[in-house]
Amino acid sequence: MDKDEIKTDIENKEDKDKSFYKKRIFDIIQIGKRGDLPSRSFDIFIVIVIILNIMTLILETFTELEKYQHIFKAVEMVTMIIFCIEYILRIWTAEYLYTKKTKARARLRFLVSYDGIVDFLTILPFFFLSGFAAFRLLRVVRIFHLFRINAKDDSFSIITRVLLDKKNQIFSSVFIILVLMLASSLCMYSVESAVQPEAFKNALSGLYWSMSTIFTVGYGDITPITGLGRFLAVVITFLGVGVVAIPTGIISAGFVEQYTKAQNQAKKKKIEGRRRSTENVIVESDSPYIGDTIRKVEDDYKISVAVIIRNDILVLPEDNVVIEEGDTIVYQHI
Repeated sequence: MDKDEIKTDIENKEDKDKSFYKKRIFDIIQIGKRGDLPSRSFDIFIVIVIILNIMTLILETFTELEKYQHIFKAVEMVTMIIFCIEYILRIWTAEYLYTKKTKARARLRFLVSYDGIVDFLTILPFFFLSGFAAFRLLRVVRIFHLFRINAKDDSFSIITRVLLDKKNQIFSSVFIILVLMLASSLCMYSVESAVQPEAFKNALSGLYWSMSTIFTVGYGDITPITGLGRFLAVVITFLGVGVVAIPTGIISAGFVEQYTKAQNQAKKKKIEGRRRSTENVIVESDSPYIGDTIRKVEDDYKISVAVIIRNDILVLPEDNVVIEEGDTIVYQHI
């Protein structure tokens, strides 16, 4: 082997090592499986960092804690550095997330994905927009990290599936609510505009009142004062209670369906598992089973006898049945 071949082999080995470590980093920073301790530990660590960051953001607004501002700033700085490192690592390992794309396209795809945008908006206000009060609200996007961490969690996935499965019914019920709100606004305008021109200036000015009434909030800052207006308010309130309950019932039914489906699938897997574990043995002349009862065999060998085939006849496995030569024992391990 000449020097060029040795050099090539060394380079190939180094590339494989780099790819291995890169893939391992990708596995760790992704949402981990329960069996992958480093990945699960990283998930827990990131959740703690996110909570610390959000708590710091909240505590900074308390004037009573002004003397601790330097601590809050330090915690915020450290957590933001961690977010930046995580963001860079996710861009670097994006090729393993989008395996069918080139490295450049995979990284670009991550940058415009939901996770990439959330990560970007998480760190952006700290470096560029912290001086603008309106843009400081972007820091709330950090909370989305919690949803990203829980994206593959069973509870969160069930919520997502319910919303997706029932999206047509939910959209229909929301449309009904919007129609009721608009109709209520028009009715109250026609009845109350003459006596309350400031509160009901036009046909859409009553939307605020109809929203608070239909959702039974009832702020009380705008109220009907005519007899017909009050009667309509009572009718709209009753209609609102029924209409608002529709999407709640749809979502509740979706949860019941999902849990029922999950239970059925679990039962099916359990039955299939039992079928796969079923075995059989033919009792030969030198078999230790000969002369033993079913109960003794089950106790000694920790099995459950399902049936015995004797001379092409099915024999029920009662406790006192004695096993004979030539029997075929169908059993399952306990």
